[in-house]
Amino acid sequence: MLTDRVVFVTGGGRGIGRATALAFAAAGARTVVAARSVDQVEAVAAEVVQAGGRALPLVCDVTSGSSVASAVEETGRHFGPVDVLVNNAGYVESAPLTRVTDETWNRTLAVNLTGTFLCLRAVLPSMVERQRGRVISIASTAAEIGYAYTAAYCAAKHGVLGLTRSVALEVAAKGVTVNAICPGWVDTGMTEESIARIVRTTGRSADEARATLEAMNPQGRLIRSDEVADLAVWLAGDAAAGVTGQAYNVDGREVAPS
Repeated sequence: MLTDRVVFVTGGGRGIGRATALAFAAAGARTVVAARSVDQVEAVAAEVVQAGGRALPLVCDVTSGSSVASAVEETGRHFGPVDVLVNNAGYVESAPLTRVTDETWNRTLAVNLTGTFLCLRAVLPSMVERQRGRVISIASTAAEIGYAYTAAYCAAKHGVLGLTRSVALEVAAKGVTVNAICPGWVDTGMTEESIARIVRTTGRSADEARATLEAMNPQGRLIRSDEVADLAVWLAGDAAAGVTGQAYNVDGREVAPS
């Protein structure tokens, strides 16, 4: 159990973030649901409260250092310092490299990689001072291999994995662990958006596009959000105190360990 631990979840308004917020709340944590959409974070926070948990909805843009700092400060005023950071905010667009605009490239790196850095930088000092903390970044199998038409996303997620490994070494002797979870295709709104792009660009039906993504997983399915969330909860617990600098795949063995 993670009774009274303060958990800060970015991208908490939907998909994996929502599932993660609910899973931590079920484990007894005080959960901060952070995202750009006020409607989404308030809705997820309400779900947590209805389930008997404690939640704080916060509007936070992970691409802005001041927004991240403000959200972490607000967390401190309401719940206390962050014990567990879940870097989940993500963004992806697909296109051949030669058609990737500067705007798309910069935004993809800003949300996925710079956002992870800004949140780490904001919470680590307190964790190190207290000699206690857990950081879990939701990366992707795209952090380990390349996928066609998502060069910016793959570059950003590879960066998240490198950042994870580096920071894990920096704080290994300071009571803080830093790990990554690398899901394959997850049954979320983001995947539905990818399916819609496949339909637009290829003319295939939505069912055919979904089947293509399911076939990438040797289990023949999309991963569930709660599978990722449950692993995050385990990594945040005392049983995982000796686990750091690692990347855990949740992908039905789509990607073989290197």
